[in-house]
Amino acid sequence: MVVPELRAWQAARPHLVRAAQTVKPRLARVAQAVQPRAARSADAVRPRVTPLTGVVKPHVARVARALRPRAGGLTTPQLTAVAATVGLTLAAGAATAAGPWDSTGQRTAERLRAAAWGHEGGADHGRGPGTAEQAPAPAPSAAAVLTALGAATFTTKSASVDGALAGVLDPLLRDASLGSRHSASVVDVTTGKHLYDSSAGDALTPASTTKIATAVAVLSAAGPDHRLATRAVLEPGTGKLVLVGGGDPTLTARKDAGGWASLRTLADETAAALRQRHVASVTLAYDASLFTGPMKHPIGDNDNLAPVTALTADEGRTDDSTSGPAPRSTDPAADTARTFGGLLRERGIKTSAPGASPAKAAPRAQTLASVQSPPLSALVERMLTNSDNDIAEALARQTALATGGQPSFDGGAAAISARLGKLGLPLAGAQFHDGSGLNRADRLTADLLTALLATAGSQAHPELRPVLTGLPVAGFTGTLSDRYEDGAERSGVGVVRAKTGSLTGVNSLAGTVVDADGRLLAFAFLTDGSMDQTTARAALDRTAAALAGCGCR
Repeated sequence: MVVPELRAWQAARPHLVRAAQTVKPRLARVAQAVQPRAARSADAVRPRVTPLTGVVKPHVARVARALRPRAGGLTTPQLTAVAATVGLTLAAGAATAAGPWDSTGQRTAERLRAAAWGHEGGADHGRGPGTAEQAPAPAPSAAAVLTALGAATFTTKSASVDGALAGVLDPLLRDASLGSRHSASVVDVTTGKHLYDSSAGDALTPASTTKIATAVAVLSAAGPDHRLATRAVLEPGTGKLVLVGGGDPTLTARKDAGGWASLRTLADETAAALRQRHVASVTLAYDASLFTGPMKHPIGDNDNLAPVTALTADEGRTDDSTSGPAPRSTDPAADTARTFGGLLRERGIKTSAPGASPAKAAPRAQTLASVQSPPLSALVERMLTNSDNDIAEALARQTALATGGQPSFDGGAAAISARLGKLGLPLAGAQFHDGSGLNRADRLTADLLTALLATAGSQAHPELRPVLTGLPVAGFTGTLSDRYEDGAERSGVGVVRAKTGSLTGVNSLAGTVVDADGRLLAFAFLTDGSMDQTTARAALDRTAAALAGCGCR
């Protein structure tokens, strides 16, 4: 009998084929990269598997002899019994091998480790005094992945350099394509020990690796669970409806919001609230007063960044893109208000066009509806993965707001520096002029970048973990999705996680990698003077891949 293919599957087939074609070469690269480690893992596991085979084999033989019918093959119930017996025997053997176990049913090793950890927790595992009751419930605590750095402090003094590691990295960092200057550092995240230092205290232009500092600052200042609200408020007795921006750079007006705050949802709820009040007509205005100072970045009009405002939808993009350079609105707040007015009209509310200039909402205005961004942890991850300049500048201002500063370019930069200082990070030589790294006057050291990454991996700062989880994965995600494809770079696929940085003549890479000995390392490579961005990026990728493959002691 031929079963006809469902129409849904027919429609989905082209998409599945394209997805398979896209993923296949990347999976092949991963297989090549992990093959040596898989072999080592197999060698380690084999001594435990061999005794299990000896335990299981006699049981299987006895069951087969007992159930074998005189006439030949096994019946279905008999096959089921054999399978169940084999499965239970394997499970028992595996459990025994994984032991020893104590009287409570917990593996002894796990109990001892849990006792050693004690009662640990972070700012994201409970409600603090500043947490609103309607805020989302905190995530349940998870077992720590990294060993705490303890009370270790970071200094800019040169540390002793691992000779073997220097022998690997020094020649790679002397590649002429990287330019005339570099600053490099490698730190063991578990111990905090400096393993490699090459002019690590020299301050160079960091480009987008600045976003690592912005991420640490905003998570430390506002917390990973903090959300940004966009509201529609009605001024009683006036019929004036004001759209109030809360500084959410991820607000979207698209039909598929993708989990981000939706302007369409806000319009739905606002229209419903107006109808409940028997209001059929409103005068629309908008309030973007949360942020202060110039909206334009010092680089001027640029496809990499829209004017920075507290009210914007889809980052002011005038095309259907969600990341990367794109044409931008010159006045995102006004355009967002006009879009909102159109959505209200579609929902039966007569709405006047908003004025050319923003208007501050009156204190007595009543909130009709609001939508919230995902938690800051998600915004940080999106910023780092896609190197999103719009999110970076908004989060710099949120850092200022959370610490009592001015939410502007200068105020955000000052707040980032102050917050990092409170964390005890090495700021000698560092200069911040924005949150995105687009400003060429920014200066960071490799020492500071590795200290930021190591702090984000510390058990003392679980609120900073999105800094690590948001880093692009080599060959797979974000700004590293199309890198690590050739030659010596390929061993870094799926292993290197790093934030990229690129300006004319400037190339940087900072992130984490697990080396051949299983150590989690934080690294930072800053370079200046490159004449060819493509070859410079490849040289940095080779350096990070070599670090991943090194078991240097």
